[in-house]
Amino acid sequence: MIRRRRECLKCHRRFTSYERIEDIPFMVVKKRGYREPYDRAKVLGGLLKACEKRPVSSQQLEDLVELIEQKITTAENREVHSHEIGRLVMAELKKIDKVAYVRFASVYLDFQDVRQFADQVDSLAP
Repeated sequence: MIRRRRECLKCHRRFTSYERIEDIPFMVVKKRGYREPYDRAKVLGGLLKACEKRPVSSQQLEDLVELIEQKITTAENREVHSHEIGRLVMAELKKIDKVAYVRFASVYLDFQDVRQFADQVDSLAP
């Protein structure tokens, strides 16, 4: 990601812009087997929902998405399974905020009953 400081030609205020080099998009293989292009906004949207009303800054979320993108784009294969993205998100989110981790896990792991949810919460206890 390239960070640039710029100045508006009309009002002369300075601002920062971020640029990303775009290349051939990689594909995400969904649970049901179909493929779709990777969408950064979907990952960020899931994180925003999980971190709603939690003390997690937007910069932390941007950094987390950037880290996940680095991990999945360095692979030789241009396809990544959605469960792999979810696993990476959960691992990193667990380090930042445990409540947000449980929220994300409850959707990602698709708990079928309260026992599965309780087991996940119990695994966080020190």
